[in-house]
Amino acid sequence: MQKITTFLWFDDQAEEAARFYTSVFRDSRIVDVQRYGKAGPGEEGTVMVVTFELAGQRFIALNGGPMFTFSEAISLQVDCASQEEVDDLWAKLTDGGQESACGWLKDRYGLSWQIVPTVLAEMIADPDPEKSERVTRAMLGMVKLDIRALRDAYEQ
Repeated sequence: MQKITTFLWFDDQAEEAARFYTSVFRDSRIVDVQRYGKAGPGEEGTVMVVTFELAGQRFIALNGGPMFTFSEAISLQVDCASQEEVDDLWAKLTDGGQESACGWLKDRYGLSWQIVPTVLAEMIADPDPEKSERVTRAMLGMVKLDIRALRDAYEQ
């Protein structure tokens, strides 16, 4: 069991969001759904929390009401092995959501994600500062990250 679990506050879409996220990522599942009882504070019988796993990582989604919403101050980063994976996740997570910059997006629920090719960190960490700077400049000009364009900047 993991020691720290990300807890996500939704207005009333916790179960819908958990089902969506588990459809996007392989090795994902709904673990448990708990409903409000007579004590509330939600309407009796409605979903209170949904525990789910994405790629083996556990999350809990709460239907807590409209008091709190997501912001870019917290995001979920997904390391992608290929451009195909970047493209696939980008398409699924931006459906009904919003593209941002540098591999960031907001999904249809307002949760921020970073869809990042694994090779980006390797190129930015290169000991040659010119290569690192070229890759960083290329990345800063992108919305969805493009591995070929990043490699071209790196190898320039």
